[in-house]
Amino acid sequence: MQLHPGDLGWFWRSGAEATAAAVRTWSRDGRILAVGLLDGPGLLRLTIAPDAQRDEELARQLVDDVTEPERGVLPEGKVNIEAPTGALVHDLLSEDGWNADEPWTPLRRDLTEPVQDPGVRIEAVGPEQAHVFAAVHRAAFDGSKFTDERWHAMAAGLPYADARCLVAYDDQANAVAAVTVWSAGPGRPGLLEPMGVHREHRRHGYGEAITVAAAAALQELGSSSALVCTPSSNVGAVATYTSAGFQQRPEVRDHYRDA
Repeated sequence: MQLHPGDLGWFWRSGAEATAAAVRTWSRDGRILAVGLLDGPGLLRLTIAPDAQRDEELARQLVDDVTEPERGVLPEGKVNIEAPTGALVHDLLSEDGWNADEPWTPLRRDLTEPVQDPGVRIEAVGPEQAHVFAAVHRAAFDGSKFTDERWHAMAAGLPYADARCLVAYDDQANAVAAVTVWSAGPGRPGLLEPMGVHREHRRHGYGEAITVAAAAALQELGSSSALVCTPSSNVGAVATYTSAGFQQRPEVRDHYRDA
């Protein structure tokens, strides 16, 4: 899994027009074989149909398109590409002088078994609580500019029909952690994006609690498993997800091109 409906759903906080403008598709004979999301000015998150991941014609087309800025996929300067592990495009990028970036750790929790109680009060976020979610997000992520308006834009997007925002509260009724979960439909993997703990309430187990609640919410939505990915250097996040019942998968790396 390299590009989930939830990735598009989270991007939707910038609005429908911006989301549409950030999507690229590659097709053959009327069938879409690859989809890319420009998740920022220099990052392409690319997914490829499973039966086309070693398709040489497609892989060479992708590499040509991402290498030449005039084709409208990636700009000049330093850029990154995420693509499915084992896809031929990785080999071709390496041959073309692209480098492997820092590792990321994917984690997965199977949802066929019951999920334990998170141990704290969890509330689903509706329009009236958008400001609560936004405040926790800003307090959890340095540089975050997330606002009530962005929550409403995200919630108006098509992917949010199968999503939920959750907030965890401590015993003093303080909002201490938040997460958004995205379903891809019954029997398919769900995604956590994003999960954060308020900087003033860390090291109290709230990250584990909200992650457990996220797994439970995805289970209610019919997801087969819960997925999340974090930089391997963020050992605290890896430990939090592991403590919430997620299992580490083999590390993955982006490819990048220097300016």
